[in-house]
Formats: sequence, structure tokens, C-alpha cells
Amino acid sequence: MIRLDKVSFQYEDMAMMFDAVFPAQSLTAVIGPSGSGKSTLLNLIAGFERAASGRVSIGGEDVTGLPPDRRPVSMIFQDNNVFAHLDVWQNVALGIAPSLKLDEAQRAQVDGALDEVGIVALKHRKPGEVSGGERQRVAVARALVRDRPVLLLDEPFAALGPALRRDMLDLVIAMHRAKGLTVLMVSHQPEDAEYAASHTAYLEAGHILALRPTAELLTARDLPGLAAYLGDWKGISP
Repeated sequence: MIRLDKVSFQYEDMAMMFDAVFPAQSLTAVIGPSGSGKSTLLNLIAGFERAASGRVSIGGEDVTGLPPDRRPVSMIFQDNNVFAHLDVWQNVALGIAPSLKLDEAQRAQVDGALDEVGIVALKHRKPGEVSGGERQRVAVARALVRDRPVLLLDEPFAALGPALRRDMLDLVIAMHRAKGLTVLMVSHQPEDAEYAASHTAYLEAGHILALRPTAELLTARDLPGLAAYLGDWKGISP
């Protein structure tokens, strides 16, 4: 479970305040207009941003004062955060040991993660020699070997076409189910929420206005901003 207890953050002229509980082992989509605070929300949970006040708890532990590397969190970014000078295998191995000094069991773990995401045959290639979708699979494999109970996704599949994005969502769903992860996934595509998420949070102007089961939220009539955000999207019938 992830609990945000009156977590405040000032971004330029926007005063943000997040107060919510994300259920343990849920897969929650985070949607809302550009600039509403979706990435900031994930960064506060991961520790890349520090709250001005309030408390962040993960699994019942107060992590507000902990740096990112001591939080039980893995995060996948839109730019996939792979290192061009390292090959695919080494990029994944970083999730276990930044020194890249792995024992036999750890090396097998890296190979297993690459196999699980379908790119073990590419392990000796550099990121510049593989496709954008394959680079995102590298990031997913690195999250697999980190083996943290919380996975945060900051629009990592936004640049992919619909079919490839669906493949990547299937990978995330499989990880979520196999490992019992608590997942928060920022997306500008309501169909991603409909397809993958048990719950969806709607953000507006630095606040979480609603956190509900996905079908319930995407058909809500009590959130004018959400209706404007979704526009004529027809994914879920009322």
C-alpha cells in the first residue's frame, strides 16, 4: 500500500497537495491534463522530489526522509534511461549492482529477466542498435531484477504505436500479477487505463480529485474536468 498523507509540493506557481491511499497489489492508472502533477506525484513517491510537508508511506513504513535508492520502488521513465555505452545485458545488470560485478546466480537472474521480456537474443547489442520498443523492454527487465514491491511508470510507452504499447502493457500486467506488485502508471491514453488498471486516479491542478475503480471513474458524471479531459472518448459504455 502507498499512502500519501497531506503531501505538499510547490511547483512554480502551483501549490500541490496529494492525499490518497493506493491499495496494495493494485495497478492504478494516473490520468489528467498536462501539468496537473502526474509526474510530480510519482517523483514524490520515488524520492526524486522532496515534499514540503506531509508523509509518504509504503507498506506501512514512513519513507518521507529516505533517498530514492533506499525506497522499495522501481521507476521506468518515458526516455527509458538506458546507457548508450553499455550493452543491453549490462543495462539490465545495473538494476542489481551498479558496479556490474555479479555472481553466477545474479548473472542468471539478468538472463532470466531478458528472456522474460523477449530480448535475450539482443543482450550483446548497444541501445542504439535496437528499436525504441526493445529499449523499453530493457527498462522493464531492469525493473524485474530490482525486485522492488512498487513499480512506477511515467509514460514509458507514450512514443510507441498502439500494438506495441499494448504488448508492453501486457508485460506490465504479467509482472504485476506474478510478483504482486503495487503499480502506478501515468498515461495520457484512457484506453491504457481501461485495458490494464484496476483503479484510476484523476489529477487536476496538483490534486487527486478522485481515485476509484477504473470503470467507475471513466464513466463518472460528477467530475466536470474529467469529462472535458476525456472529450469524445467512447471506450467504456455507461
